[in-house]
Amino acid sequence: MSRVGRLPVKLPAGVEVKIDDHLVEVKGPKGKLSREIHPEMQIAQEDNTLYITRPSDEKKHRALHGLTRSLVQNMVSGVDKGFSKSLELVGVGYRAALQGKKLVLNIGYSHQVEIEPEEGLEIEVPAVSKIVVKGIDKEKVGALAAQIRSVRSPEPYKGKGIKYENEVIRRKAGKAGIKA
Repeated sequence: MSRVGRLPVKLPAGVEVKIDDHLVEVKGPKGKLSREIHPEMQIAQEDNTLYITRPSDEKKHRALHGLTRSLVQNMVSGVDKGFSKSLELVGVGYRAALQGKKLVLNIGYSHQVEIEPEEGLEIEVPAVSKIVVKGIDKEKVGALAAQIRSVRSPEPYKGKGIKYENEVIRRKAGKAGIKA
């Protein structure tokens, strides 16, 4: 059995799950998510617990088992608590600001970079050098955070750029100089 796949998904109070053939809909206090799962995976609901089972021990089914369980767990967690990703701007003069819902970045280019979040996502700027992306869909939160980071990813010599809050930038030594 898959170590991840065999774990049951516990439903917190206030979260409802509707399983219609291979469409899973999860509704909770923060919103509603739905996802089509692979037709060979089965989901059963007993009381406040979801169980994901697979038809056989083929390699494909073993891989899908853990994936399906993780996707369902992320949907349940998202509608209950939500997800967030924090980014930091490192560099002299690098700053972020919000104009309405739009994120405006000044990061050393000759122009400002504007990023509009998708529906269901929210961007916060608690400080000029910090950005927080929030939402209920873990996949979309991570994708928007990666898009923001890719505007100016950190460089290895001075560490300047946009990095995730807990990311460690591997630094390189600069020029060694001429030895006499």
